[in-house]
Amino acid sequence: MRHRLFGLLALLVLSLSLTAHAGYLERELGDYDLRLGTSPSRSMAQGLIQPLSAGSFHGGLDLSHASGWYVGQWTPSMGITPGSRLELNTYAGYRQRSGEVLGYEVGSIRYSHPGFSHLDSQEYYAGLTFAERRLGAAFSQSPGRLNSTLLADLGRIDPLGLDVILKYGHHLLDDPVTFSNGHQITLFNDWSLSVSRPWLGIDLGLFYSDSSLDGDECAAYSGHNNHCEGWFSFKASRRLF
Repeated sequence: MRHRLFGLLALLVLSLSLTAHAGYLERELGDYDLRLGTSPSRSMAQGLIQPLSAGSFHGGLDLSHASGWYVGQWTPSMGITPGSRLELNTYAGYRQRSGEVLGYEVGSIRYSHPGFSHLDSQEYYAGLTFAERRLGAAFSQSPGRLNSTLLADLGRIDPLGLDVILKYGHHLLDDPVTFSNGHQITLFNDWSLSVSRPWLGIDLGLFYSDSSLDGDECAAYSGHNNHCEGWFSFKASRRLF
C-alpha cells in the first residue's frame, strides 16, 4: 500500500506540473498511447460514467492500444485534505469504430476506497456511436443498491446548433426507506436534460433535472442529480487559454 501511495503521489506531482499545458501529457509508445495528467482522459462509456468531483489533489493515467483495448486509473481524491479519503477508479475496456460512422465500446470500472472496502463498487458499461450521436447503458452494484443508467447524446442539432444530452437512471434499494406514516420507498427514477452551445467564444449551458420523488420522499433520494425535485441551472464559461 505504501508503494502504491508513493506512486500516486509521484503521478500527482508530474500531473500538476502539466496543468498549464491542457492538463495532461500524451506520448506514443509503439502501438500504445499513454496519457497522464490532472483531468480525466476519457469519458468512460460514452459519457455514462463520469469521474466523481475532484478534490484539491487528483490525477490519473490512461493507456490505449491500437487494437482498441484500454486500461487506466483516475484518482479523484488523494485523501490528503481533512475530511477526504483516498479513492481509486480503475477501469478497462474495448472500443472500436467501423469506418467513420459506426462504433461501440464495452468495459468496466472499479471504485475502490482503501481502508473502507465496504464502500467499494463495480460498474459495467456499453455504448454505441453513430457519427456524432451516442447511445449507452450502464449497470452497477453499489453497497445497498443496484443502479442502471441510459444515456442519449444527440450531438449537435441544427439549425440552432445545440448539443443535447439526455440521461435516465433507475435505482433499486436493498432495504426500503420507511417514513413515519408507514410509506416505504424501495425504488426511484431520475432524469436530466443538458443543452449547450458555443456563442462568441463562450460556452453556454442549460441543465434540468428531476426525479420520481417529491416532498418528504426526497429524504430517500440518492441518485445521479444534485437535487431531488425539479431543478434548472445555467452556466456560462470561457477558457482563458
